[in-house]
Formats: sequence, C-alpha cells, structure tokens
Amino acid sequence: MASQEIEALSGALARLPGLGPRSARRAVLWLIKRRETALPQLLKALTQVQELLVECEVCGNVDTTNPCGICTDPRRDARSICVVEEVADLWALDRARLFTGKYHVLGGRLSALEGVRPEDLTIGQLLTRVGQGGIDEVVLAMNATLEGQTTAHYIAERLEDAPVRVTQLAHGLPVGGELDYLDEGTLAQALRARRPVA
Repeated sequence: MASQEIEALSGALARLPGLGPRSARRAVLWLIKRRETALPQLLKALTQVQELLVECEVCGNVDTTNPCGICTDPRRDARSICVVEEVADLWALDRARLFTGKYHVLGGRLSALEGVRPEDLTIGQLLTRVGQGGIDEVVLAMNATLEGQTTAHYIAERLEDAPVRVTQLAHGLPVGGELDYLDEGTLAQALRARRPVA
C-alpha cells in the first residue's frame, strides 16, 4: 500500500490525457526509481512552466513570451492566418512544418449542446485582425466534426465581405478526427489540398 503522498501523485498523473490509473502508477514507480535524477528535472521543468507560461495576446498560442515565438518570427508569412480550435491543433499543424503563416486559436468550437456561442470564442479578435488589413488568406483548419464544420461555416459567413480568400483543409481528414491525433502525412495532404469555402 502506497503512502497518501504517492497516491496523490498517482491520482494527479491519472488525470492527464492519455494516462489512466495503471499508466500513472507505472510513471510514479519510474520516477521513484530515478528520484535522484529524473524527479528534480521534472520538478524544475514544471516550476518553470508554471512561472513563465502565458497566452499570446495576438493569436492565443501558449508560450513563455507574449507575443509568442510564432507571432514574432519574421520568417512567417503575415498575410496568411490559419484558424484552429485549440492550441493542440496549432502545435500539430506547426509540427508538420508546411504552413508558413501565422495562427489564430479560437479556444474551442461552436456547440449549441454545450452552450458555446460565437462570443465565447475569439472570433471577434480574428475579425479584428483581418479588418486591420494585410491579410490575403484565412485557412479554416477546424476539426472534421459537426461542431468544427459549423464553426468553419460561421466564420466563413462572417468573412464574406472581407477582402480575403477563405480556404479550409481538404476533407481527406477522417470524420470525427482531431488534428492533434493525425499523422504528419495526413496533415500535409490536407494542407496541400485546401480549397475555397463555398
């Protein structure tokens, strides 16, 4: 029987996505065996993230600087914005290294069942960014779910009168799939085959 502290650590790890109680216990045992080396490194990394983590006021990315590294990178094409639901989607697309523009994180997707309305997302900030000019294309990279496609359609309608080309990822993505779980080849094909929103 483990102590309350070890059980608390195991319980905290079990709440992380992708880890259940058994995986969390294995992780705790691994950390205990390597407590002289791995545990201090983990504690230091967690403390640094807790102290330095901020949300980018421009795009909504999570980074240790504000604006984030993507928004301040001069090599990025400022004329193109890729709109994603969550930070995990941004990271998944950026790992593929195929999109060279900037991003905009909505912070979720429209959902009548969950009570998520347009004003609950950063759609207004996106419209402001586009309205400031200098943007030629808005890529809607919503997840291939009903809510994701509803969100994409809503944004496309709001951008109808803006002088930008609105495109979305090709529907080669699996229905119900989420960007964070797709392989880079699938993401690459979807980005290459993006098309205008009808």
